[in-house]
Amino acid sequence: MKPRGEFFDVAVIGGGSAGLAAAVTAARRGARTLLLERHGYLGGMGTASLVHTFCGLYLLREEPGAVLANPGFPAEMAGLMIAATGLGPVRMGRVDVLPQHPVEFARIADVLVAAEPQLELRLHTEVTAISREENWAIRLAGRAGSLTVTAGMLVDASGDALVATLLGLDAAMAAVPRLQRPAYVFGVQIPRPLDESARLETAGLIVEGIRAGDLPDAAMGLTFRASGRLGEIFGTLDLAGGELGYDPLDTACLTNLEVEGRATASTTLAWLAGKSACWKSGYISHWPARVGIRESRRWLGETVLTGADLIVGRRFEEEIALATWPMEFRESPRGPKLRFPEDNRPAGIPLGCLKPVGLDRIFVAGRCISTDHDAQASIRVMGTCFATGEAAGRAAAGG
Repeated sequence: MKPRGEFFDVAVIGGGSAGLAAAVTAARRGARTLLLERHGYLGGMGTASLVHTFCGLYLLREEPGAVLANPGFPAEMAGLMIAATGLGPVRMGRVDVLPQHPVEFARIADVLVAAEPQLELRLHTEVTAISREENWAIRLAGRAGSLTVTAGMLVDASGDALVATLLGLDAAMAAVPRLQRPAYVFGVQIPRPLDESARLETAGLIVEGIRAGDLPDAAMGLTFRASGRLGEIFGTLDLAGGELGYDPLDTACLTNLEVEGRATASTTLAWLAGKSACWKSGYISHWPARVGIRESRRWLGETVLTGADLIVGRRFEEEIALATWPMEFRESPRGPKLRFPEDNRPAGIPLGCLKPVGLDRIFVAGRCISTDHDAQASIRVMGTCFATGEAAGRAAAGG
């Protein structure tokens, strides 16, 4: 690559659910927009990590019937995914979720980007440095070399508050024992669907295998869910992350997580194949591009949304979206602990959560917006990230 010094009105770092929403929104409002993504496709956790449900799209309700919480881009994505998969919202306990397929998510994202002439996408691109004088100077790296582009406005949708780190600014992160543990999701092919009796049998077999020492402890939380496609299911593991050594930003820790996830999944599927007829011909069909990190650094914003705000359904004068997912704590690999708001009331997300303290011409979106640890357990889901991304893109493009 040779430096070209290109100028964009808005640059969006990170092409997950929040970054996609921010970039498409900014471009639709007339801003020449650059969307930067390190992988070969967009979608973030919903594609690279194979997370296969959109959570946070719908209001919490006691009565049946899913009701969209946020109009605009979240509703648009819900409609596109329903049309692609033929699957509508599903009730799971007290919440409604929308099944989504990572293959369709990547395709839909491509279509949305291609439809916007003001939007330029660069995949396989890492951001290595950022500085600012009059405009933001963003150093990009790829296999052919590096270049610098400039932008008038910036959106950090990296998930890890990357821009704060590159600028040498403070960011918040929970202490290691409280950090949400990572998810490892993988694809499986089986000859016939898993019915309820097969699920119960499988759960019992996994417990038996762990007690006998045939399976690792990490297999205990393994769950399976249908993908909506014939013969395909997704397996999900919650990993401990190395206990006190867990660091979602450290490459050595991430390497160990990837290896542990594959080893646990492979060992468990092979063991099940020798114990149960329903697993005899099953096999792992695909791995995620990366382990699913639920929590890392968060920006320090003009407003900090708290778990106490969510519990009472606090509303704000200058709010940009509603947070409707319960606080889903996964601080250990033993499954989620859900904390619901009083009377299922949604909480507002104020614009100040998207505005870093002491900086202008930058907005943040997605799981790294300004919250405390408890509130982040709610706002990190993809349905809410679509909403915060849309708000960031709208603000970056001038309102």
